[in-house]
Formats: sequence, structure tokens, C-alpha cells
Amino acid sequence: MSDAISRRTLIAAGASAAVAPSALANLKKPASPPLTFLLVHGTWHGGWVWRDVAARLRAAGHRVATPTLTGCGEREHLSRPDVGLDTHIMDLVNVVRFQELTDIIVVGHSFTGVAMTGLIDRMPANIRHAVYFDAIVPSETRRAGVPRDAGGRLPDWFVERSQHFEDGYKMDLWRDYPIDMLLPPEHPQAERVRRLITTHPAKTWTDELTLKNGGWRNVARTFIHCVGQTYRMSSEKMVGPARGPGWEFIELDVPRDGMITHPALVADTLLKIGSQRG
Repeated sequence: MSDAISRRTLIAAGASAAVAPSALANLKKPASPPLTFLLVHGTWHGGWVWRDVAARLRAAGHRVATPTLTGCGEREHLSRPDVGLDTHIMDLVNVVRFQELTDIIVVGHSFTGVAMTGLIDRMPANIRHAVYFDAIVPSETRRAGVPRDAGGRLPDWFVERSQHFEDGYKMDLWRDYPIDMLLPPEHPQAERVRRLITTHPAKTWTDELTLKNGGWRNVARTFIHCVGQTYRMSSEKMVGPARGPGWEFIELDVPRDGMITHPALVADTLLKIGSQRG
């Protein structure tokens, strides 16, 4: 398509953080059949993080699901030591199953790239396009958020960090990072983020992903790199194979929580990706 996104595109950040009702009302309904989006939050977040992006996509006539994974957000009360990667994969599988979603553009943020890959592997026929939003792309050498060494040992930094997990297994963002890890502290929505962030079950980071159907290899795929992040930009270890052949690679000049700070830009980018076939 002539308006398809190039493999490497730097998109300037020029979108407002809030979604005005008047702006949503002016969005045109799609001429083609509506798209189906499954937007999955990252660590410490919940489905709430996609609120403004989802509002724009729905106003444009598209179907959007924004589930909250077990132990996070409004489901934090379900957190248990045994909530792991398979739990989060099944959360997503059941959303697809019971909401009867097909031809899905699935978008995963941050460490949820691992769980999203598990969903793709289990239900490849339901997936149209996989979008890794500054997310871990699992590979042969990395199939967990926190990989173990050859002897099965976790890295020292994670073992040390685990000493102050709440109840021994709940990761607390604020013990290890400032708000800058997500978005600028002076941003109008920074206080909302501080208020809604929850703990996160640690086992989802340390469990290793098992694949039977090739994961992301058998679907169209895009990596969105948030190059506007100024505090600890996502490393190349997370990007992994996404710089290789078969991938569309997009750079957005937004922070890690760009879906909050620049919802219009993120929604428009997802719609452009959705307009492509194959």
C-alpha cells in the first residue's frame, strides 16, 4: 500500500494527552470492516493504561478489548505466589475465547511481550498482526522476562531485588524506579499513574515460555520502539530479533507509557498498522 508505514519510521510526538469528546465525535467511521484490537498492559499496569487509545479506536468504529491480567490493576486482589506466565497467557486465551475475537491485532506492552507470544502460539489462527509496544520479543536465547543462567540460577540483581518483594512475591515498582521510568514526572497524568500502579506477581517474570507453534514467527509483526524515553530506554535485549527480517520497525518519539502521554499518536499508528494486510 502506498501509505504503508516504512520499516523504520521516526514519528514526532505531537499528540495531546487527553482525548476531548468533541475530537472523538469528529472521527470518521471506517469505510472498510472494523478492526479488532486486543491491547495488553505491561508490568504494574492494568487495562486502564489503554483508556484513551481505546476510546479513539472505538470512536472510529473498531472493536477493542483491554483486559487486566491476574494480580494487576483492579484484579490485584487475585495475586498469589503461584500466579505465573501461564496464568497470564490463559487470561489472554480466555479473553479471545469468550469474547469470540478473531482477526486480532494484538498489542503487548513491555514485559507482557512474553505472555502475548504465548497467546499467539496457542491461538495463531485468531491473530492477524502482533504489535510489540516497546515489549520483550522472546527468542531462542530469551524466553522469560528474567532469563536464568545455564545452571538455572536467576541473575544476582533480581535475587537482591526479591528481598523486598511485598509478601515475598509482589514486585513494587516504586521500590526500584522513579515515575520517570514510565512518563515525565511533570506530565498532567503522572499523578493518575502513581495512583493506579499496583504490585505485580514476580513469577510472571521468571517463568520460561514454552512454544509449540513458533510464537510470533507465523504472523505479521511490528515492533514499536519508544525512543522518547529518557530514563532507561528499553535495551536491545528486549528488542532482540525485531530488528531482523520479517519485522516492521517503528520508532515513536514518546516515553515508555506513550499510550498515556500521546494516545492520538499511538491510536493513529495502530490504525495504520491495521490497514495493512499480510
